Amino acid sequence: MSLIEAWLIAPLSHEFMQRGLVVAVLVGVVCAVLSCFLILKGWSLMGDAVSHAVLPGIVLAQVAGLPLAAGAFVAGLGCAVSIGYLKENSRVKEDTVMGIVFSGMFALGLVMFVKVDSDQHLLHVLFGNMLGVRWADIAETAAIAVPTIAVMLAKRRDFLLLAFDPAHARAIGLPVRLLNFGLLMLLALTIVAALKAVGIILVVAMLIAPGAIGFLTTRRFDAMLAVAITAATVSSVIGTILSFHLDGATGPCIVVVQAVFFLIALGLNLRRQARRAALA
Repeated sequence: MSLIEAWLIAPLSHEFMQRGLVVAVLVGVVCAVLSCFLILKGWSLMGDAVSHAVLPGIVLAQVAGLPLAAGAFVAGLGCAVSIGYLKENSRVKEDTVMGIVFSGMFALGLVMFVKVDSDQHLLHVLFGNMLGVRWADIAETAAIAVPTIAVMLAKRRDFLLLAFDPAHARAIGLPVRLLNFGLLMLLALTIVAALKAVGIILVVAMLIAPGAIGFLTTRRFDAMLAVAITAATVSSVIGTILSFHLDGATGPCIVVVQAVFFLIALGLNLRRQARRAALA
């Protein structure tokens, strides 16, 4: 058996690895597309806030016998709306409001999780269980991720203008409030799609790193999207295969690979800046 077969083909001979790779790429792509808008709009902390805030919704959905995705979506969207309301109706700055709301909801979720008898494992909720997903879970993730990707790509020009110049978007007649709310809904849906695979903690990294890599690599938005999707896909494949050989958690391995890609992109960007400075 060659080295390539031993490192690449052998792990994929196991069905659980095949399922893990499929869901990793699926989650990686939807997070990469959204991350481009979050980076440009300065909403990286919003992704952190919404991802942590879904925990109470998961617990309540478990108690009510409802799909966990439904509870997570409602809680995440409620967090985002609450942040927007408090920002507009108080003197407190947005980052402070985010910190208070998401930490409060996350803490409430932890208290509820301990007190409620549940068959859910807290570590799986926090960090995901990528190699433990079933094909039914993948189908559920795809049912959320694919339409989310389609909407983001179809409305990318409107979201892009909203990120760069909200005043101009309002002046030409774009529904700015509706677009903001729509982006928040897409953020909540993306987190729900990634929940079973990477959990509510690691999804934050997957919502930031690909867009940051694309931002450092190119100045055109379509190229930024392409770079972000490519980086997310490649890191998902490498991280999944690497986790098999290291006997480590798949989600963290993927995030580590994305972090390495970010450092490479940052190094190349600094090198380009140094060259331009030398030529100037």
